[in-house]
Amino acid sequence: MPSVTAVPTTRAVLDADMLRAAEAHLRRVDPVMARIVEAVGPAPVRINRTPAFAALLESIVYQQITGKAAASIHRKLCAALGRKIPRPQDITAATDATLRGAGLSGVKVGYMRDLAVRAVSGLPLRSLSRLDDEQVVEALIQVKGIGRWTAEMYLMFRLLRPDVLPVGDYGIRKAMQRAYRLRTLPKPDRMQKIAAPWRPYRSVACWYLWRSLDSPAGRA
Repeated sequence: MPSVTAVPTTRAVLDADMLRAAEAHLRRVDPVMARIVEAVGPAPVRINRTPAFAALLESIVYQQITGKAAASIHRKLCAALGRKIPRPQDITAATDATLRGAGLSGVKVGYMRDLAVRAVSGLPLRSLSRLDDEQVVEALIQVKGIGRWTAEMYLMFRLLRPDVLPVGDYGIRKAMQRAYRLRTLPKPDRMQKIAAPWRPYRSVACWYLWRSLDSPAGRA
């Protein structure tokens, strides 16, 4: 009897075997993706074991600024709090002056405090891994400063969900435009159509699209 490969669910977690299955699937269903996969090489499994609160806090720091600037602010924040991995109580106990002194804007300080308060009053951070993708998004966007894009990045890189398509991500839009020779940046409906054959491995395809921006394969 031939073996049957299980189709990932919306609670599945990417592992090495699933990545190899995803690469084979993408090669088979889309010649553009096949070229990109060949040029970029095997995707790695990067397990992020940062606690949920700290991971979301870091995502707020990184919003709308360069990665270099965000990394510097995050280091200063951790130093100011006296912890490499901040906890909700560290944020609620810190003064605005302490948080602003790390380089955070007043708006981001407000976002962090809202996240901290919600984390201790019912936001199910520890049980997010047991929720379906859309349930995770719905839970996280209740926090000020966390929109759908941030929630989708959490799904992809913290929970390692295999089938997420962040249609609001500029890098994915730009990579699609280049790889599929589109005249303009694709809108969500066009992106969904292009990505339909990639299911149930759209997260893996997106990783390849991001990487293709630095590869000749993304310019063909």
